[in-house]
Amino acid sequence: MSVGIWVDAGSRDEEPDESGITHFIEHMLFKGTSKRSALQIAKEFDAIGGLSNAFTSKEHTCFHAKVIDYHLPLVIDILSDIFLHSTFDEKEMDRERAVILQEICMVEDTPDDYIHILLSEHFWGNHSLARPIYGYPETVQSFNKPKILKYMQKHYHPGRIVIAAAGNVEHDKLISLVENSFGNQARNPNSYRRTKPSPQPNIYCTTKDLEQTHVCVATQTCSLKDHDRYLCGVFNIILGGSMSSRLFQEVREKRGLAYSVYSFASLHSDTGMLGIYAGVQKDKLNSALEAIRDTITELKAKPVNHDELKLSKDHIKGNMYLNAESSDSRMSRLAKNEILYNRLVPFEEIEENLEAVTARQIQDWVNRSFNPESIALEILGPVNKSDIKVDIREV
Repeated sequence: MSVGIWVDAGSRDEEPDESGITHFIEHMLFKGTSKRSALQIAKEFDAIGGLSNAFTSKEHTCFHAKVIDYHLPLVIDILSDIFLHSTFDEKEMDRERAVILQEICMVEDTPDDYIHILLSEHFWGNHSLARPIYGYPETVQSFNKPKILKYMQKHYHPGRIVIAAAGNVEHDKLISLVENSFGNQARNPNSYRRTKPSPQPNIYCTTKDLEQTHVCVATQTCSLKDHDRYLCGVFNIILGGSMSSRLFQEVREKRGLAYSVYSFASLHSDTGMLGIYAGVQKDKLNSALEAIRDTITELKAKPVNHDELKLSKDHIKGNMYLNAESSDSRMSRLAKNEILYNRLVPFEEIEENLEAVTARQIQDWVNRSFNPESIALEILGPVNKSDIKVDIREV
């Protein structure tokens, strides 16, 4: 079975001088409590054959574990202990600070990851969504225990916490265990409100001595709460979300311009970004941009055919039901549904909404989404702006 403590707080909820603090806290909660050292926490999980981990996203933080069902009381005890009673020892903080600084360097040395960081920074402008989840070296260096406790008091309170479990678990037993651990946690009446960003579409180029030139094309899209999320999901598979997608076939299979090419949809609670990535040789940059532009132009001009539409819907449904075989995925789905919709969205409802998407709706949506004023281009590699000869916005 899988159990997770979810906090409806992520990097977008940080002030500029707090950038990276949510991610820093995620690391620190495994570094010792008032009754367990970091080594003891690791040993207790290892002793029950458990898998434990945590992650921070733009909008959420999760601390989770997967164990045999009869270890539920112990795993709730460990997770609640690290969540509620971490000591944030100064020496441990200094060690983990060094680890995170190395993590920042690692991402910046991985260009196919780093270009997405640059894209967010440029596309979302001065908004908190623009900042990287791990923060910046200068902010990470500034974190101390009082700053962490102040941030947690503001965001880590019952109104923003969801505890979810999936597998062979009795609901009443879980409620009893959670009440014993979390029942006395104080509420914070000062509700935090997120602000919606305004995108800054433009052409951005970061020159760096690399073997490849990395390209991202992006536009603003719907949020996780918009009904258009079903349409966006279907279109993403058609555009570049599978091996039979338009981009994969055109850019890689037909023209041989890239090994890695795909589209992605980064959706949040109030907005989203639909993007395309490709890694190409320097002298293939404009050919790749031309292929991407031609693909979008064709999708704007002509509705997708019935077989292509059906394939993309079946792809999403297949993934959805395959993920349902995993207790981790079911636990995550429960928590996200509660945070976003205050209810569990049934699989049948998702299927119904996917099936309702039509080729004409997709065509209209592409024409709205990919207009010259909304498209951003991000390039990272051994090139300058003057090397860009194809205007991707001429779609």
